[in-house]
Amino acid sequence: MQRHIIGFHQDEHGDWVADLDCGHSRHVRHNPPWQNRPWVIDPQEREKFAGVEMACKKCAN
Repeated sequence: MQRHIIGFHQDEHGDWVADLDCGHSRHVRHNPPWQNRPWVIDPQEREKFAGVEMACKKCAN
């Protein structure tokens, strides 16, 4: 189920997590070659993703 990103925070390990409008969250790690998300480590680039839809795995269940 697609949900909108409403913000970001870092977890206890320093990894970035997207806060979704459904109340759930999802990690958005930049961990090449498995996950290529260089935008997540730059604050200005990360802000551009606010409002973008992302699949919520918890809502899909």
